[in-house]
Amino acid sequence: MVGTFMQALDATIANVALPYMQGSLQASRDQITWVLTSYIVASAIMTAPVGWLSTRFGRRNFLIVCLSGFTVTSAMCGAALNLDQMIIFRLLQGVFGAALSPLSQSIIMDKYPIERRGSIMAIWGIVVMMGPIIGPTLGGYVTDAYNWRWVFYINVPFGVLSVLGVLLFLKEEHRLKSHPFDFAGFAFLALAIGSLQFMLDRGTSQDWFSSTEVTIEAVLAGVGAYLFIVHFLTSERPFIPHALFKDRDYLFSTLLTFVIGMLLLATSALLPPYLQTLGGYTVSETGWMMAPRGVGTMLAMLFVGRIVMTTDVRLLMAFGCLTLLWTMWEMTGWTPEVSSWVLAGTTFVQGVGMGFVFVPSNVMAFATLPQMYRTDGAAMINLVRNVGSAIGVSVTTTVLSNSTQTMHDVLASHASPFNRALGINAPGVMMNPQMPFGLAMLNGIIERNAAIVAYADVFLLMFYMSIPTLIVIALMRKPKVGQTVSSENVELTEL
Repeated sequence: MVGTFMQALDATIANVALPYMQGSLQASRDQITWVLTSYIVASAIMTAPVGWLSTRFGRRNFLIVCLSGFTVTSAMCGAALNLDQMIIFRLLQGVFGAALSPLSQSIIMDKYPIERRGSIMAIWGIVVMMGPIIGPTLGGYVTDAYNWRWVFYINVPFGVLSVLGVLLFLKEEHRLKSHPFDFAGFAFLALAIGSLQFMLDRGTSQDWFSSTEVTIEAVLAGVGAYLFIVHFLTSERPFIPHALFKDRDYLFSTLLTFVIGMLLLATSALLPPYLQTLGGYTVSETGWMMAPRGVGTMLAMLFVGRIVMTTDVRLLMAFGCLTLLWTMWEMTGWTPEVSSWVLAGTTFVQGVGMGFVFVPSNVMAFATLPQMYRTDGAAMINLVRNVGSAIGVSVTTTVLSNSTQTMHDVLASHASPFNRALGINAPGVMMNPQMPFGLAMLNGIIERNAAIVAYADVFLLMFYMSIPTLIVIALMRKPKVGQTVSSENVELTEL
């Protein structure tokens, strides 16, 4: 779980340090974003073949290599002297870090009996959910207290501890004979995922499909996805087993994970700038205001972990989704004058809702999945969550930008000599568009109010995005207590 936490943390911890890296590495604003993009793309692409690699080389050996590689590349990122080195090292860090979360999840599922699986998955889920939440806060503190290089150096002692722990306490299990690697399927999927990630990351800054670069990336993503689907349906042994998608509960749990991934990272990306630019909170105050959501998630997971094996998990997930819907609806009415208590309370309840969805969905996904497919299943769920997070951040950022521009035009149309409010007494002097200082003040007021309305629009969009989760939950089968399937029940032809 320490390795999983490092991987989840590194997806967001470097965000606040980018301006400091930009100056130190002599990079432009567009160039420095590749520090994030290279890590995300490499991690997304290398998540898919985790199941085959762990079967071929053994989970223990593969985990040791990944932990060691992630630790070494973290130190290399901290010691990077220029932008080229940083991008290469971050790319390698993403390659080694991709397997940490699915490997730890599948190992935990195998080491603990079915009756304890809910509790242990709750603890594991806290690690996964807390990484992106506390990443920006921890990154800002480390950068202020030391410098940006310690954002990466902080991984080294924990990485060494993880490697030693695996060497001492984790025994190698019996290795299954692996079929030949599906290079064609992996190439098609890598093309689709890589192009999609680049398109989502670059789309907002490049004005989407008015840019030739983004258009090419979209075409490559579509072609790669089409070729992969055709290859997957026609190949006898694709590197992603057909059995994963024959399990109804696993399929719907994966869809649910996709939506939760969109909401988790999108709200984490939206709230800090909202609190700082509109609410007037400092960086440290923003970190504290983000904390209640993490606390709510942690408490909910610990509670759900105790009852998930004796309760209809569909009811738990439905409660969590309804809670998320309520919080999103409440956020549509927020203004910068919202009290800190209301803000903290709403985000706390939102965290509770995420906790009620995350743990039961993971338990439901693996309840009837054969043991031999757990690593592949964990890898696919992590991949889907990462893609959902990327899509959620990209969509909400684009809607926020476009809505801000639209509302600015609407509000600016009222700033004319015919508006009596701008022609009398103090407003007529201080906000006179004919005067430079008046124009600047008037434009600042318009921009602020346009941003307030735009954020409300984005929160409303996220409310509508949350509604399909209830349909997905309704399509799941009613689980049986302690229901599980072992690898012995799978025919040898599936091996």
